[in-house]
Amino acid sequence: MFKYLGEKIAPIEETPYKNYKAKDFAMYFIELYGGIDGGHHKAWVLDQVSRCLKGTKVIIKQASWDNGQTEQIEWRIQTDKPSKKYLKWVKDMCKDCKYEYDEGIAP
Repeated sequence: MFKYLGEKIAPIEETPYKNYKAKDFAMYFIELYGGIDGGHHKAWVLDQVSRCLKGTKVIIKQASWDNGQTEQIEWRIQTDKPSKKYLKWVKDMCKDCKYEYDEGIAP
């Protein structure tokens, strides 16, 4: 078993995702996590998609192990702090709602 060394933020230009646009990241979250059971997980996927489409920055991290095998790179993608556009969208969407917006739970 190899020792986990951690992860570091990778400049998007140096990743396989360098040409991704917001809609591509939205589809990434749907494709990777959309089939996971549980309404709370599906709510999280919808929230991540909404964040991507409403201008929230995406962070890409590269995980590494002490084996030094660069062909075994693991890319980890997550959304950054919510954009102002996303926060406004949630506020506007929910101002007349009888429920609170559900960000869901990450799988």
